[in-house]
Amino acid sequence: MLRAKLRCSGFSMIEVLIALGIIGLLAAIAIPSYQEYVYKTEINHAAQDLASFALAIESYKFMGGSYPDTASEAGISINDPWGNAYRFKRIEGVKGLGGLRKDKNLVPINSDFDLYSVGRDGLTVGPLTAPKSHDDVIRANNGGYYGLGKNY
Repeated sequence: MLRAKLRCSGFSMIEVLIALGIIGLLAAIAIPSYQEYVYKTEINHAAQDLASFALAIESYKFMGGSYPDTASEAGISINDPWGNAYRFKRIEGVKGLGGLRKDKNLVPINSDFDLYSVGRDGLTVGPLTAPKSHDDVIRANNGGYYGLGKNY
């Protein structure tokens, strides 16, 4: 009778493997969803930073009469959520359209200044249609749009 009690206690190898399979399946579903949630949160954080920095730059212009030449002149010196420096380029008063961020029609997306994050991959090019610019978080329409470059 004692032997019968000992055999009934514990889990069989099949039960343990089934439990591990279920845990693995749930992890395979949950982890990508969580990573996507974190990425969207980082995008929103970068967009909020850009909006705050744009206000700082506008305040600088209001006080001094013109936009700063660099982001540090306006007090912008922090990095985006991926550890890259935010990019700033003064447009107003500068001749030529070279080096500006452009939409799908190759029209500059801002007329006052460009302010953006190079995104998770740390790479960027001028036209937003290029794959390197798809994950960039941008300010466009002179502050009317903040978000991913691929969605603009």
